[in-house]
Formats: sequence, C-alpha cells, structure tokens
Amino acid sequence: MKKETGIKTWNADDRPREKLLKKGPQALTDSELLAILIRIGNPQSNAIELARQILDTVHNNLHELGKRPIREIMKTKGIGEAKAMTIAAALELGRRRQSSMSLEKPTVKDSREVAGYLRARLADYNYEVFGVLYLNQAGRINHFEVMSQGGITGTVVDPRLIFKRAFEIEAVSIIVCHNHPSGNLQPSKADEILTFKLREGAKLLDIKLLDHIIVGDNGYFSFADAGLLKK
Repeated sequence: MKKETGIKTWNADDRPREKLLKKGPQALTDSELLAILIRIGNPQSNAIELARQILDTVHNNLHELGKRPIREIMKTKGIGEAKAMTIAAALELGRRRQSSMSLEKPTVKDSREVAGYLRARLADYNYEVFGVLYLNQAGRINHFEVMSQGGITGTVVDPRLIFKRAFEIEAVSIIVCHNHPSGNLQPSKADEILTFKLREGAKLLDIKLLDHIIVGDNGYFSFADAGLLKK
C-alpha cells in the first residue's frame, strides 16, 4: 500500500490546521481534529495516519476513546506520553463542557434532568464510582463530587463523609448516584441498604435525600421514581 505523503506537502486547503482556520472545526473529520492534537507524526506515519490508527482501536467511537487510559492510547506506535496526555486532556474538556451545559438549568426538576447531567459526568468511568449532588434551598446544584471509586463490580462509600461535606457547603438536600459499568441498571441489595442508611441519616441531620440514581450507557434508574425512598 502506498504510504501517504507528509501533511506539509499537501494542498493548504487539505491540511487540518489551515482547514480549521478557514472553515471552522465543524468542517474537520475526527481524524483531522485528532491530528491537530498529535501535531507531528513519525517517519512511518504522519499525524493523520496516527489519528486513524488510534480511532481504529476504538472502532471510530470517540465515546470509547474517552474511556481509554493514557497507557492504552500510548500503545499506538508513535504516540508517546505527551501526545497521549494531550488527547486525554482534550477529551476531558469535551466531557466537562457537556456536563456544564446540563448545569445551566437553574434547578433540579426531575430524575431525567439529573440523570442527563450525571451520565455526562460519569460516562468515561469503566469502573464503579459513587458521587453526590449537593443542592441549596432553591434546589440549585451547588456542587458535585465523586466520593469513592471502586472496581468493576462495586464501590464503598462512607455516609459520614457525605454528610460532612454537606455541612461544609451548606447543602439542604442531596442526590446520591453511582454508575453501573456492566449496563445493568437494577439496584443491588447493597444499593438498597446504603440508600436506607443515607435516608435515615439525612433525616437526623435535617438534610433531605431526594434520590439515588444509577446511571449506565443505556439509561438510568431512580429510587425516587420507583418509590424505594418511601420504604
């Protein structure tokens, strides 16, 4: 197969950087955008070829690329630590932009709205994490924090840390959440026990537990919607 020539020899309108300046980022393909982050190739492959090789490893799925740790990205020949970190940083900025858009809504209205925000926040974790949304009197999300990180099948969270943080930032209500990397959205017995502990603890401290939401790639499960917070 004939090797592609270096990008510098291409027509100016076809070079990723020049194309971005002239037509805007929307006009570039995923591989062209990735090539701008990579900047330069190696003797065997130019930046666009390296970008295509990286995308091939995730079947051209940027969502999957966002889940890859830096060491996995570095397995593509020609991608060192600096290039891999640049790619990881860009993907993280994209994820944060998406989640901050969800926060533009001033108050929490329903579980679907909250789940949309949480899925954006937790989408790139391929292991289980447990987080908390802290809300003020008006129901506005003041703060989100991942409280614990675990393995593929579970995580352990200390309720005392959740409530300690609530007092520190003067939250009047909380929504707890965790992801299920397996895609199974049904709560486990351990999930139900933890939710009960948090509900009872919140009552004693005059903090309201509004919901416990489990998120996955294909949807979410709400304890409040299912009536499990009333048990």
